[in-house]
Formats: sequence, C-alpha cells, structure tokens
Amino acid sequence: MKQYTESMEPFKTCTLCHTTWLSRDDFLSDSSVELIGYQVDFEELVAGFFLLNHDCGTTLTVSVAELKELYAGPVFETRRTGTDDCPGHCLRKDDLEPCSAKCECVFVRDIIQIVKNWPKSGDA
Repeated sequence: MKQYTESMEPFKTCTLCHTTWLSRDDFLSDSSVELIGYQVDFEELVAGFFLLNHDCGTTLTVSVAELKELYAGPVFETRRTGTDDCPGHCLRKDDLEPCSAKCECVFVRDIIQIVKNWPKSGDA
C-alpha cells in the first residue's frame, strides 16, 4: 500500500467543499461519491471523463487515463460507433450500461462497471 506524504498530490479534491481523497481507492469507496455519467473523447479515449456527483452538490470529473489501470482485458483496435453492432452507449452521457460490441471503446464501458460496482465504505 502506498504511504501518503505531504509532498504527494491527492487523487482528487472537491472543488466545492474541498473534501480531499488521498488515493483512487479512497475516492471510489467513498459512499458520498456516485458515478453519473461518461463524456467520451473519440479522438483519444483516455482523454474522456467519468462524471461523479459528490453529496455536497458538485459534479467531479475523473479522466479515463486516471482509471485505465483498473482494466486488464483486451483492447480492440477498431471503433464500431455507428455500426449495426453498436448500441450507442458512448453517445449518451448518462448511459452507464455495459457494451458487448468488439469496439475500441468497450474497455471504458468495462471500467464504468468496475467503478459502479466498487465496494463503498459502510457496505456490509
């Protein structure tokens, strides 16, 4: 486990209430944070953003790049957006459903499922 020192940057700080999460795991396990959407960047998928509400009333963003190490599966080379086998999930910001297309975007959809199912503090 990585030890926090004062010289380290925290993973995320709320822009409204200034709550600070020292690590990615602290942030994802906080029950006051809820994944609400995904803003795709088709030019560079790791530049897309996950949108998360904090219970203080603000929406925080976390880039795909910041969470990409959560995914260990295959990454397809071809984007299937707009084809017959594409359900269009990435085109709708509030659509957090998994995708079965063999598309380069599917790894992001899998990260969404990992984040949605991350155990929250206080969960039994």
